[in-house]
Amino acid sequence: MFFRGRQPEASIWRRFRTGVDGFTFVQEGDYYAAHVVANAERVTDLFYALSELLPPAVDVFVDDLRTGRRHQGENLALPDVRDVLARLKVPLAAAGGVELAVYSTEDQLTLNQHLELFIYARTDRWLYILQGKGLREARAVRTRSWKLKRGEFQPAPDLESALAAAIERLGLKPAPASTA
Repeated sequence: MFFRGRQPEASIWRRFRTGVDGFTFVQEGDYYAAHVVANAERVTDLFYALSELLPPAVDVFVDDLRTGRRHQGENLALPDVRDVLARLKVPLAAAGGVELAVYSTEDQLTLNQHLELFIYARTDRWLYILQGKGLREARAVRTRSWKLKRGEFQPAPDLESALAAAIERLGLKPAPASTA
């Protein structure tokens, strides 16, 4: 019989992750930008967890690439926004196809339709926060090999109903159509 020392505990995401959890961090002019890539569940969890670090009132933008509907809201209470994000984590991770942005004058968290997280900020604090979350900084991150365009995402009725409830709960208004 062999005796071993205490084994370090590994969280579930470390044990079963794909090994691609990482981020880039660059300064672009007067702001810093981070691009985080990990598996779908990890990215949606990070989006939710990092939203806690935003100020008490935030703006929200939602772009559903399946339906083409876009909504926005200003000066929303952060606890209400976080409650909605918590309810959207599972359907978002399962289906993607929605771009969500939660932002203030200093920071912006954006989860794109391909489930990649982008952070824009006026300070470099997010570098240390991401490192504290167990992510590794890299010169480049490997993004999804597939990129679907608007209208190419498969129907996701669970996500659509959760998104409709989120829009109603936050009182988001339709946003102007994109000119791009």
